[in-house]
Amino acid sequence: MASATASSVSFTSLSSSLKKNQVSHLKKVSVSFGGKSFKPVPLRFRVACAAKPETVEKVCEIVRKQLALPADSAITGESKFASLGADSLDTVEIVMGLEEEFEISVEEESAQSITTVQEAADMIEKLKE
Repeated sequence: MASATASSVSFTSLSSSLKKNQVSHLKKVSVSFGGKSFKPVPLRFRVACAAKPETVEKVCEIVRKQLALPADSAITGESKFASLGADSLDTVEIVMGLEEEFEISVEEESAQSITTVQEAADMIEKLKE
């Protein structure tokens, strides 16, 4: 197993006109430590909000109930509604169940963008702030 230690890491964009939360078309990044360079590697970032585990679990319970899935079915934050058998009407019913359970109101545009349990949990945390 390889490991590396660095006192600083910096990323430089080729475009100085990027706005906050905007991503450029940067495809690879190269890294150097102590004068040694490493080959460019594909750049992949995964951004995840830190929804509380209890929120994720409650969303899993609501999804199970709305889709009539067995209690022992494996549902995690990464579970996609479509892969669990949900169609667009099921997704609407899931969102309605979340609104009722968490006493929130979800805009139609936001509801249409939710595809996973984690996205739903993150949205709930954001709305409750």
